[in-house]
Amino acid sequence: MSALPFSAPQSAASIDGAAGGAATSGFVSPDPDYAAKVQDSFNRQAAMTLIGATLTRLAPGSCEVSLPYRADLTQQHGFIHGGIVGMIGDSACGYAGFSMMPPGASVLTVEYKINMLSPGQGERLIARGKVLKAGKSLVITQCEVFAVQNGAEKLVAVMQQTLMVMHSRSDGAHDQAAQAQQQQ
Repeated sequence: MSALPFSAPQSAASIDGAAGGAATSGFVSPDPDYAAKVQDSFNRQAAMTLIGATLTRLAPGSCEVSLPYRADLTQQHGFIHGGIVGMIGDSACGYAGFSMMPPGASVLTVEYKINMLSPGQGERLIARGKVLKAGKSLVITQCEVFAVQNGAEKLVAVMQQTLMVMHSRSDGAHDQAAQAQQQQ
């Protein structure tokens, strides 16, 4: 699988614009290496690669996923298919939540509710996920999905999601290296 256009940052500051990880989200991640952890996980998502989605913004408790318009992602009327809108919303929320999970934990969607407000038509879609409550076992997130046309954003969907914090279950290579380092 090829890497997505968004390259892994050298530090959290290169993504969220603030040293120390608090950025503008108001949250502080319990994982000082959250940005690399999230980017690594996103890069391993074959589904996001398949549809051409990219991770475009990340801060503790918030995440943005962008998707350029492609005709092969549309339904019969030429709008981005609702399932695709849900996919990018799920990932934006999931990674917002994952940024608030401790090292060595992984994320899993338990459920989400999405309301389609308007057709997904435009040059691209942007899903902006944010954490509402980060608990020890569950994380509650919310997402807004916008269609962008000529620089103007139109709200096309809203989502609320529940995530499970999977403690002591590695998300992948990045977490395995962190766990090995902690055991030394």
